[in-house]
Amino acid sequence: MITTSDFPKYRGKMEYVCLGCQARFDIRELYYTCPHCGGVFLLEDTTFDSLLEYPASYWQGLFDKRASSRSTALRGVLRFYELMAPVMEEQDIVYLGEGHTPIVAANAALAELVGVPFAYKNDGQNPSASFKDRGMACAFSYLKHLVRVNGWDSVLTVCASTGDTSAAAALYAAYVGGPIKSVVILPKGKVTPQQLAQPLGSGATVIEVPGVFDDCMKVVEHLADNYRVALLNSKNAWRILGQESYAFEVAQWYGWDTYRKCVFVPIGNAGNVTAIMGGFLKLKKLGIIRSLPRIFGVQSHHADPVFQYYDEADPAKREFRAVPVTPSAAQAAMIGNPVSFPRVAHFAKEYEKIGGPGSFQVVQVTEQAIVEGMLLANRHGHISCTQGGECLAGLQKAKELGLIEASEEAILDATAHHLKFIGFQEMYFEDSFPAAYGVKADPKYVNRPRSIMTDADKAALTPEDYTAKAASAIVESLGLARK
Repeated sequence: MITTSDFPKYRGKMEYVCLGCQARFDIRELYYTCPHCGGVFLLEDTTFDSLLEYPASYWQGLFDKRASSRSTALRGVLRFYELMAPVMEEQDIVYLGEGHTPIVAANAALAELVGVPFAYKNDGQNPSASFKDRGMACAFSYLKHLVRVNGWDSVLTVCASTGDTSAAAALYAAYVGGPIKSVVILPKGKVTPQQLAQPLGSGATVIEVPGVFDDCMKVVEHLADNYRVALLNSKNAWRILGQESYAFEVAQWYGWDTYRKCVFVPIGNAGNVTAIMGGFLKLKKLGIIRSLPRIFGVQSHHADPVFQYYDEADPAKREFRAVPVTPSAAQAAMIGNPVSFPRVAHFAKEYEKIGGPGSFQVVQVTEQAIVEGMLLANRHGHISCTQGGECLAGLQKAKELGLIEASEEAILDATAHHLKFIGFQEMYFEDSFPAAYGVKADPKYVNRPRSIMTDADKAALTPEDYTAKAASAIVESLGLARK
């Protein structure tokens, strides 16, 4: 029997499963793509059905109790151990405070403005300030497990990134330390200063190459195919498992009732939307939730290959094509050839079998709507990044198209902290977006500091006169009435 006081006793039997040729491989080796056909992997616990021995109420109660656990190994995303990676020992699990991110409801004014009740799940409150920590906690725990059981004395982790992946990978590598070293490859000039600072601060080797994320990804894939490195992008199936915790936490927050809930997720490399669908499907299989929430993927018109695929109404005529990307404020989603697309197609088909038509959809939004979505959310008390703005724009678009009803409730994924993308807010306020973005400032969203005195004014006054003059200028500026 599994108890809440001890580390779980259950151990699954996990295998890599290729989505291309269905070949299976042992997890004692690191695999990223199928050596037979080049397809991407899922990780499958072949004994998962044995968990059905316990009723849904058992799992609900167990996970609710673990949410207050003082056990380090069960504090983070791996408190859902049996559903994710039940092959590791307690000593392998890495915890930096990831998971448990809050779901914050939109205030009445914002909900009325949008026309649908909704909330943000603030994944920017993870340790490196993005959702990527969920996947890294699982990936590094398994890597630590392999280092221990194989006695490896040197492991080089490598990832391509537009910022968030590199920050998370460098942070977790720095914490685990020992034989694990981190290298991150970034597109030169296309990462915000805040995001560049994070892997540098964690001690990673940072390499910049010309091009966009897709170019960096090709370099990383070449390294992983030809050299002994641990790839940490979403081709890493262990990372996808960690990101399933987002779905588990959403369900848990709502008391395991996901009826008439709609989850909006930005699509970049497509790993997160894949993981979220996979997580909800597991909960449904065990009866932990009674109905699947609807999933809306959101893409900018500057990087929209998944939208283009699903925009074809006839499934028989759909054909995936990579698209060239143009600059996007939703920088983490500026990917024209998502490596996890085969996973999306797989899970979307499974999702619609159970949830019915419309349970998975993709909407396209403009860059203007993305930036103004971020500003609108934050002006009502949120800490949304541009990807969170993309989700709000997606919700507004879905409402406009009649895809969501006012009686439903939406959960929007703010994937990173607002401060990582503060430069885009600044460009908007200064109306200085490069033409390629197609974003122009609307005065109703612009907010700039007000200057009331010069340094020379201050220098010419006594402290008392300065205080009185500054206060008088503020009174005049704000139109304050005396008590």
